[in-house]
Amino acid sequence: MNGSSVANTPPSVKSKEDQGLNGHDEKENPFAEYMWMENEEDFNRQVEEELQEQDFLDRCFQEMLDEEDQDWFIPARDLPQAMGQLQQQLNGLSVSDGHNSEDILSKSNLNPDAKEFIPGVKY
Repeated sequence: MNGSSVANTPPSVKSKEDQGLNGHDEKENPFAEYMWMENEEDFNRQVEEELQEQDFLDRCFQEMLDEEDQDWFIPARDLPQAMGQLQQQLNGLSVSDGHNSEDILSKSNLNPDAKEFIPGVKY
């Protein structure tokens, strides 16, 4: 080895004398991984507040959905059973397809030669 390579060693490399017995630097806190426990109460309080806020939002959202369900008209829920029977009868009705139209015209009291009614026009 020549002398120039020893002089150019980076300052981050430390000798064994500079390091403590446990392998950590003397300036580094050996309890650094446990420092979060120092603020454990604050952390617990913050997490509890977040959980309470989330619970509050969930309850508000559920209440909003319940109100929305009450506002919507749902026939199966909102109509009485008699209305269901009436609905079935209405569904059973059909419009005539023209087979009985001659019978209806022969029995009609309307004048087929009358002028078309136009509101607001006097004849």
